[in-house]
Amino acid sequence: MAYYKSTRFFRLSKFKTSCGCFLLVCFLLVMNNVEASDHYQVVIHPDVKEENISVNVLRAIFSMRLRTWPNGEMVRVFVLPDDHELHHDFAKERLSVFPYQLRLAWDRLVFSGTGQAPVRVHSHDEMLAKIASTPGAIGYLETPLINGNVHVLNIR
Repeated sequence: MAYYKSTRFFRLSKFKTSCGCFLLVCFLLVMNNVEASDHYQVVIHPDVKEENISVNVLRAIFSMRLRTWPNGEMVRVFVLPDDHELHHDFAKERLSVFPYQLRLAWDRLVFSGTGQAPVRVHSHDEMLAKIASTPGAIGYLETPLINGNVHVLNIR
């Protein structure tokens, strides 16, 4: 009987330790993800009246499947080059896809003649200038570069 009680205690303490480690790892992953996505924001032209959109709508916009805003205005998508670190972070963290998957979807639209690829810009400054001057524009910028010429879009 004493052997049974000691092994039961051992299994219970091992279970508690495992659960504690699992919760700690989950907490660290969540905290890392929150910090990672705070260094950039999705931005839009000031005339776009949307303030909040879902992740699914954002994914549809950047995969070029959603072509107009709810008010009927054309969506103009601006992206950084495929190998840019911010483009990689945005695709993985906000859209939950790899950058090469976006490229394949865009190429399929272009080569089939059913759509267009987004406009590629080469720098953060060019991204800011294009979004600020193009009606219906959407893109992403590092948080410190955002000014009053563009609006931040909240993703739910």
